[in-house]
Amino acid sequence: MKILYFDDYRLGILKGEAVVDVTDELRDIPSVDQRTLVNGLIARFDDYRERLQEAVAREDGQPLSAVTLRPPLPLPRNIDCMAVNYMEDGTRDEPAPINGFHKSPSAIIGPGDTMVLDDIPATVFEGEAELAVIIGKPASHVAAAEAMDYIFGYTNFIDGSARGVGPSNNVFFQVKSRDTFAPIGPYIVTADEIADPQNLQVRLSVNGTVMQDFNTSDMAHNIARCIEWTSSIHALQPGDILATGTNHRGLNAFQDGDKVELEIEGLGCLAINIRDDLKRTWARDTRLQHAEKGLEGAHTPQIGGKYAS
Repeated sequence: MKILYFDDYRLGILKGEAVVDVTDELRDIPSVDQRTLVNGLIARFDDYRERLQEAVAREDGQPLSAVTLRPPLPLPRNIDCMAVNYMEDGTRDEPAPINGFHKSPSAIIGPGDTMVLDDIPATVFEGEAELAVIIGKPASHVAAAEAMDYIFGYTNFIDGSARGVGPSNNVFFQVKSRDTFAPIGPYIVTADEIADPQNLQVRLSVNGTVMQDFNTSDMAHNIARCIEWTSSIHALQPGDILATGTNHRGLNAFQDGDKVELEIEGLGCLAINIRDDLKRTWARDTRLQHAEKGLEGAHTPQIGGKYAS
């Protein structure tokens, strides 16, 4: 099942190229804000699955092209992100120690929305293509052997980053939690529709050019281990997001006017726009291309606009 929000945060189920509005089927789920209705559904999904299937079967829905998609999970309680969680196509000799960080839920945007690059002296702005896991039930100190049972579904996730802002010993908050730096969508795909989340191709393109292209089989710490580790630190709740990391070799500078598209097998295509009122510029090299040219630094330097050296 593919679950989404549309227009004024009506909750829908994707049926082919149409959207079936199921909001009224869920009116008995308590919610203070329409945007948290999906969290309540996730927590009670077994009680509502059949009702939703019947609604989808009897309704034609409205064309997907006629609605405005919203973030499919607008208000998670937590967004946890894994750090350095890929073997980088075999270029790492061993996995990095398991690590992660918390990203502000207020950073979420959805399909067709705009990531805004702030007026700050970042050395580069990047977005990391990631598979995001949606937690389906309360999870605390979960063993890896049981962890996959706690997954409700999956969605595309772009982890926006403003590199080079400091202080150097405490970077994640300023780098990762800026407004608009957590695009997700276009919908949540329930776990039963994804046969093997550890074998999904991930592709991110910028203005039609593929920049990141890797498989989730290259994770250093698999999804089950990530859930085990994260849930040992704090309890996860239904609707929480766990982003599983990226292959850094294809990272590239996001710039004003860019159209970014992330497509993970089975999860649809998440398309967003980039806006930079300062019109800063960087070379279009990926991190891998930059390294292959023998140039200094982890990424291409800024070449134009405010803060260029």
